[in-house]
Amino acid sequence: MKFWSGVVTEKVQESRDFYVRLFGCQVLYEGEGGWFVLLCLGESELGFMKPGLDFQAPIYRPAFQGQGMWITVDVDDVDAQYARIRGLGTPIEVELRDEPWGDRHFAVRDPNGIGVDVVERRPAQA
Repeated sequence: MKFWSGVVTEKVQESRDFYVRLFGCQVLYEGEGGWFVLLCLGESELGFMKPGLDFQAPIYRPAFQGQGMWITVDVDDVDAQYARIRGLGTPIEVELRDEPWGDRHFAVRDPNGIGVDVVERRPAQA
């Protein structure tokens, strides 16, 4: 089995550009006319699809409303990623910090309002 996710959004191209630019995602598939894009990062996949498509089931037609979701990107060196992403001019929503459960992380917001948590996993602090 494999677990992947998708977001219904008017911002398909902006989403593609954001994840390719910030995280080096590869484009696995792009629908003709820009109605859909499927991205890959390592073994994970993330899709973006235009809302209101008649050929999709009704459950997949409404657009995401921009709240209540996050995506985590695990990295080996969060400090380097923080410097690189900040250097690209991307607004930082959660500044780089250490958590008591061990994560060191920061967060940005994608074009859809989704929080993207960039995390280096570390042992929990005593």
